[in-house]
This record gives sequence, C-alpha cells and structure tokens, in this order.
Amino acid sequence: MNKLRSNYAIFYYGMKEYNHKKIESKWKKVWDKKKIFKTDASPKEKCYVLDMFPYPSGDGLHVGHPKGYIATDVYSRYKKAKGFSILHPMGWDAFGLPAENFAIKNKIHPEIAVKKNVNTFKKQLEVLGFNYDWNREINTTDPEYYKWTQLIFLEMFKRGLAYESFEPINWCPSCKTGLANEDLEDGKCERCGSVIEKKPMRQWVLKITDYAERLLEDLNLLNWSDSIKESQRNWIGKSEGMIFTSPIKGTDIKIETFSAHFEAFAADTFVVIAPDHPLLPKLLEGIPNKKEILDFSARLVKNRSEAGFKEQKEVEGIFTGRYTIDPVENGELPIWVASYALADYGTGIVKCSAHDERDFKFAKKYKIPLKPVLFPADSVLAEKVRNLEICFTDMKSGVLKNPKEFDGKVAGNIRNEIIKYLEKNKLAKRKTTYKLRDWVFSRQRYWGEPIPLVFCVQCKKRAETQEGRIEYHKNFNTGELLNPGWIAIPDEDLPVKLPKVKSYEPSGTGESPLANIASFVNIKCPKCGGKAQRETNTMPQWAGSSWYYAAYAMKSKTTRSTGLLSTPVNGLKAKTEKGLEQFKSAFESWLPVDMYIGGAEHATRHLIYARFWHKFLYDMKIFATKEPFMRFKNVGLIMAPDGRKMSKRFGNVINPDEIVATWGADTLRVYEMFMGPFENAIAWDTQNMIGSRRFLEKIWRLQEKVTNKKLEVINSDLQSLLHQTIKKVGEDIENFNFNTAISSLMILAGALENQEKISKEIYETVLQLISPFAPHITEELWANLGNKKSIYLSPWPMFDSQKIKQSSKLAIQINGKTRDIFEMESEMSEKDIKEKILDLPSVKKWIEGKEVKRIIYVKGKILNIVL
Repeated sequence: MNKLRSNYAIFYYGMKEYNHKKIESKWKKVWDKKKIFKTDASPKEKCYVLDMFPYPSGDGLHVGHPKGYIATDVYSRYKKAKGFSILHPMGWDAFGLPAENFAIKNKIHPEIAVKKNVNTFKKQLEVLGFNYDWNREINTTDPEYYKWTQLIFLEMFKRGLAYESFEPINWCPSCKTGLANEDLEDGKCERCGSVIEKKPMRQWVLKITDYAERLLEDLNLLNWSDSIKESQRNWIGKSEGMIFTSPIKGTDIKIETFSAHFEAFAADTFVVIAPDHPLLPKLLEGIPNKKEILDFSARLVKNRSEAGFKEQKEVEGIFTGRYTIDPVENGELPIWVASYALADYGTGIVKCSAHDERDFKFAKKYKIPLKPVLFPADSVLAEKVRNLEICFTDMKSGVLKNPKEFDGKVAGNIRNEIIKYLEKNKLAKRKTTYKLRDWVFSRQRYWGEPIPLVFCVQCKKRAETQEGRIEYHKNFNTGELLNPGWIAIPDEDLPVKLPKVKSYEPSGTGESPLANIASFVNIKCPKCGGKAQRETNTMPQWAGSSWYYAAYAMKSKTTRSTGLLSTPVNGLKAKTEKGLEQFKSAFESWLPVDMYIGGAEHATRHLIYARFWHKFLYDMKIFATKEPFMRFKNVGLIMAPDGRKMSKRFGNVINPDEIVATWGADTLRVYEMFMGPFENAIAWDTQNMIGSRRFLEKIWRLQEKVTNKKLEVINSDLQSLLHQTIKKVGEDIENFNFNTAISSLMILAGALENQEKISKEIYETVLQLISPFAPHITEELWANLGNKKSIYLSPWPMFDSQKIKQSSKLAIQINGKTRDIFEMESEMSEKDIKEKILDLPSVKKWIEGKEVKRIIYVKGKILNIVL
C-alpha cells in the first residue's frame, strides 16, 4: 500500500489542477450549508431508496461496507434528476448482541460505545458525498424511537400475537441468551459460533406463523430476485398433507402424525417420535426401561446439537414399548424414538413406511417389518422393490397396489381422490404445516428494548375468575384469555426506558441483568395498583429494525428528536383526528420502499421479520400497502485482496479513510461501482483504482476543450455515441448495471479526448451523466462552466433516438469488383438493403440488360451481385 501510494504521488503531482481534497471538502460544506439534500416536504412522484442500516461496530467501516451505500446514492441521484421526490435516509441499528458484545470485550458501557461508534461511522459516511437527509437520522437506542417499538409489541400482545412460552429454546452458552432459529448458522450461534443447546426457558414469542401463508403468497407482489424469494420460501417451508389421529394402546393418549406424502398410507408399518418431543415422558409412563429410553433420547439430542443440527448419516433409535392403533387398518404400529424425527416439524411424530429413504434405512437397521405398496412401471425394478432390495419413493409416477380402491392407479394422478377418500371415511384430515417457527422474542441480556409488561399476581387471580375475565384483555377473535397476570404498560407511560447500570454483563442464569435492579423491577400494577414486577427480558436486535423504514417516513424537522409524532397515541391511533391524519399521511406519502439494498445474509431473518411487522400494521390500517420493500437488490461482498472476508481477526481490513485521503472519495465511488456486476462478490485491489482515477482526471482535462462558440462541423459519430451513452447509462443505473454504465462513460470520454473542441452543451451532458457516480468533481466542473444551480438539481439528459441510429458503409460489388459504397442504417433488414441497392443508379447501369444470378450478402460489409 505504501509503495503504491508513493508511486501514485509522482503521477498525481503532475496533475496539480485536480485537487480532490480541496474540491471534496469545499462541496461538502456548500451542500451542508444550502441543505441541498433535504427531503421534499410534500413529495410529488416519490422514490424511496433505502440501505439496510448498519449496526455501528467499534471497528468502523472497511472499504467493503460503502458498496451498497454508493449504489443507493447513484440510484437516488439518478431518480432525483428524473424528476422524482426522493427519500434516501440513514440511521443506526444500535441495540442487540453486536453492540453489547463489543462493549463487554472492550470494557466500555454499551451506551458510551454506541455513541462513539455512531460518530465514527457518520464521519466516514459523510466524506463519501452521500445525499442523505441527516434531519431524518434515527437510532434504535433512542427512547423516543423505541417507545414505538414497544407500542407495536403491545398491540401484538393485546391481539394474542405475543405470548409467554416455557418450551425449550435455542440457548447460546457463550452469549448466554436465547436465540431464534433465524439467529443460527448450521446449528451454531451466528454471532460467536458456539454450538447451541436446547434449554427450557420462560420467554416471549411472537406468532409469526399466523402470517406464514401471507408471507409466502405476497412474494408474488415483489420485484426481488428468484434466489432471494426462494430463500424465503424455503425458510417458511410450507408442506400440505394429512393429519392422522390414533390412540396409543393401553393408555388414554392420542397422537397426531403428519404426512406430506400420504399417497402410500397403506404401507405404514411403524411410527417415530422426536427424541426431544414434550409428549415422550408421558408416553413412557409405566414402561420399565423409561430412564434408559430418556437417557438415550437425551444423547440423540446432544449429538444433533454438536453436529450443528445437520442431518446425520447414521440413523439411530430405540423402541418405546408402545404401539399406536392405526386408523387406516395397518394394525398396531410400534413407536420408536428416532434421531431423524424433529420435534418442530409437523407434529414431531411421523408414520413410516418402505417409501421413505430414512424410514427404509431405519427399518432395515432395527429389523422392523416393511410392506411396499407403491411400485415403478419397470417390472424388474418393481420386483426389487417388492423384495425390499431398493427403496422406491416416487409419489408422482409410482403405481399403487394397496388399498384395493386405488389398485393400479398412478399415485401422482389421484392425490385429490386419496384426500377425499381419507376425509370421507374420517381416517385423516387436511393440514398445512410450515417449517417456520414462532419468533422467540426474549433476550436475557441488558442492551435491548425493555419489554413493556408487568406481572401482577392479584390481577392473575382476578383474571381467572368468571367475573374477572371481563376486565382483562382477551383474544379479539376467540375471546380466549391471553397471558393472565401480564399487564401492558399504558401507552401514555411509554417508553419504558432502559435503566442505567454499572454491571451489564449477562448473568448466564436465564435472567437478564435487569432482574437485579429492584428499583426497576418492583412497580405498582397499572391495572389494580397492587404490587407487580416488570418483565426483565429485553427485545432482540431485530425488533427495532422490523419497522425502521417507516420511522424515516415519519421523521421531519418539525417534529421531536426522532420526529415520530409528538402527539400522544392510544393503540397506535392519535388522540385527535388531525393527529391521526398526520400520522398516516407520512406513511402514505413515502411507503412502500421502492428500492431496498442489503446483504443476502438477511434474506431470511430481517426480511421475514420486517414483512411480518408490516403486515400486522397493514391489518391495523396504519399502512396502506401489503409489503414494505417492493424492489430488493442484494449487494455482493467486497472481499479482501487475499480472497477472504475482511475481518480484524484476519488482519486484512482496508480502511476507506486512507483510500479517500490518497485517491479521493469520487475515485473510491467510481472504482467500487466499476469492479464488476453489483451482486457478485469480488476481491479488492487498490492497484486497480488507478484506472478510475485516470478516468476522472480525463474528465477534468476535457474542460480545456470546451467552447461556447457554435461548432461549424458537428461530428455525427460523436453525436450518435453521446446519445447512445445517455440511453445506456440511464438504463444501466435503473438495472444496477453500474460497471457497464461506467464502461460506456469511459468510452465516451475517450472519444471526446480525440476532439479538438467540445461544445459546452455536450460537456454539461457528460458531467450530468457522471454526476451520480462522482458528485464532487462534477459539481466543481459544473460550477466552472458558470452554472449557478447545483448539478444535483439539474434534470437528467434526454436522448434523441434518431441520433442513436448508426450507419455503416457497405461495399457494393458487381461480379467481385467494388463499384460503389452504400451507407445504410444499422436496423435495415437484408431485404430492404437489397431492394435499395438494386434501385441505385450506380448499380443499375452495370446490371441493365443482364441476368442477376444471385446476390451474396456479408452482413454489414459486402453485397456482391453475381451476373
């Protein structure tokens, strides 16, 4: 790096006229003073462009971070020039594990660390010339912000979408907190890499599964890549099948088994139950070797956890000693604990047969009888299936032999007939299941939004009486009493502020550090006035980021520190009609987000969570649209020069501050957009920045060729190239093909460099095209031309489709000898070319009175008339 900087200094000081430091500093001050990037108060045709806001880590930005921010800046500047009112904001996702873990590691309070880190990030972003309206800046740790996060949670609580659970959850022994499934990577904590454990714990859970179908269906409304949509579909994991209910022999227990591939239901010969299924201990009551089975099951769960919850090659199991009486006359089916059965898929209990690979393998290992009923059309293969030599699983083309009602029919053709048969005979009922689990919303940590609930023993007792049920909130749809004893903090008392503490390290006991603060915990019940205790778990990092895009829309200079309406609210409804209209009009003006940029790693977690919250607020009639982000683009990583991800741990981080100081912000912007296709990962190479810098210097030098005089000779090829470039750059920015847009601009700059003089009009057009990529240098050159108004406020150039038409010269030959040159337009068809040429006087005189045997056409080069 130092050697490269030294070599470049020789090159740079030969070009004294372009001083990027002076120019970039100058225009930053001008833009700030004139508030040129202020968002329109009353948007016309709007375009809301959004980055996934960063969590401000202590290390600051590296050169990979700005890539997405530069892209949204280019896009929003282009849209501004096209006449749109734009909203392009920035803020900070500052609650949660990343900030807290950094604070613990560096022995600094999270509040102090976040404040310091935000300042660092903001300074780094500001030097890059982004058109952010900093009046709309938000921070998820601001109490005036998170009061709204708490308020939305309470609305979910009041409607039964937030509930208290005591089921086993993902527990990270290192971070010492519960995690949602979406926080895991291969069964390990996404933050620290620790293998998670399953730990029964009291926690709050959000019923995101109530929205699973809508989350799937509404993907069709979105302009997202197929891969991102598929990631969402796979995570939600919809399965449509049948539920079979059957009694357990010798008990009063009934179980439900789910099957997505029920066509071969007559083949079932045994049942498996997940080793961590909550019903297992009850199922084993009275079984002599109960302890042995439970110990074996615990080992299976531990093995699965240590393997990162990946499917293991070897299947293991143990017989429970119980049998279920099958409803479809398959007899008494033995119930086994199996390593591959999952408690959180379907019902956690599965009927098994010869037509599933894992079932087949399991049955073979433990000598469980099998009876195939589904066969391939090939008689040789069918015999192997019959003899249990191979497992046949093709439910589409396989032919059924049993039951007799479907003998000889192709299973895939009669799926609906089988469903009707099972339902008519009351043997099973339809069921749709999802892989998506309800969202574990509690964190046993300090640095997060307090959950605005209190527990009151007296209210619990009162709520459970017949008379008291009337007083306490119930499910709005079913009337079911919700979370008895838990009382919502009144809206007017929000936010519940995170208390100041000296010790914020996680306890590891399953309790948040807040549980040790008596002054915070002990409170009067807001319902009855009796003694009560606050909830001490905090919300996850994803809470504040699930609605932040709407906060930018609400925020304006005329409102409070966060701008989120100063009018008090009750149930997300302003207490005055005027307040309600203000509240909703902000959303109607800007939502949904038109262009959203972020990393593919958020294709499940954040995008699913935000869509869920948005749909809830849509149901509340707060939002007018079904989806928050209409268009989403995934930003490809910028890797370190060694090909690895940039990380302080690897020592391969490149600081953008150094790059900007040496090369300039505009060079960095152009280079990152020129590196390659936007969604592709690519390694950083500082050496390659020379090309981007030289391109800008070429644009700088072109000002010497500019003339105000009308040029007597207009170069038609240059005119054509200019209008082609206007068209292509606009289309490329719209489609995020920034690298090819810059390539086109470089070609145009090269052509202009070969001209003796350039008209002011052409040079201004070139500056406007480059301006989204390199705003500082183009602003300077624009002003040098005498323009008083900022280039940022100038309209996007229009292209003339007639001038784009290119002509090429075609040699006309008669019997192989060139007789003329024909200038043709590029879009002419071969038929039109032949007709026009044969009608030319210069050709007619050679062919008159002679027979044309054939015409040989070499596209764009030669037309030979053979006489």
